[in-house]
Amino acid sequence: MKSIIFIMMLLSQAFASLENINTFEADFTQTITDEKNTVLAYSGHMFASKPQSVRWTYLKPVKKEIYINSFEVTVVEPEIEQVIFRKVESDFNFFRMISNSKEIKKNTYETSYKNSKFKIVKNANFIESISYIDEFENRVKIMFKNQKQNQKISETTFAPSYPLTYDMIRD
Repeated sequence: MKSIIFIMMLLSQAFASLENINTFEADFTQTITDEKNTVLAYSGHMFASKPQSVRWTYLKPVKKEIYINSFEVTVVEPEIEQVIFRKVESDFNFFRMISNSKEIKKNTYETSYKNSKFKIVKNANFIESISYIDEFENRVKIMFKNQKQNQKISETTFAPSYPLTYDMIRD
């Protein structure tokens, strides 16, 4: 769960820093491949806005909403009627990290955070994918399509919504 939250924070900021993008919206497919080459695939839709607002809506294989702002991550899991609240890691500054990324070949950039390297691939002016190896040595790749950038996104998009009857866990 920790690596999922980190990559979501990473992605929420990647779009804003790499090409001076203020907002980003896209469909995504996330694959996680373990050492036995077993692949888990997730898909959904995401929104991101400067300075640090993001909403990931996972649609398959299960529905899940993840909201990130400067201070907190909120994970809403309707199937188990649960909401998890976590504080954002205080030293995380993806704007600085991505601005330090280096082009390693045409339209491919590399950057690091803590012990992980991230590869960012662009196609024209859009981010096409971000990949990295997580703390469990899984290969993670997030592909984007139907990208939109610098379009107005309502602030309410980033406000967590859930029934008050859900179990609430503060981490």
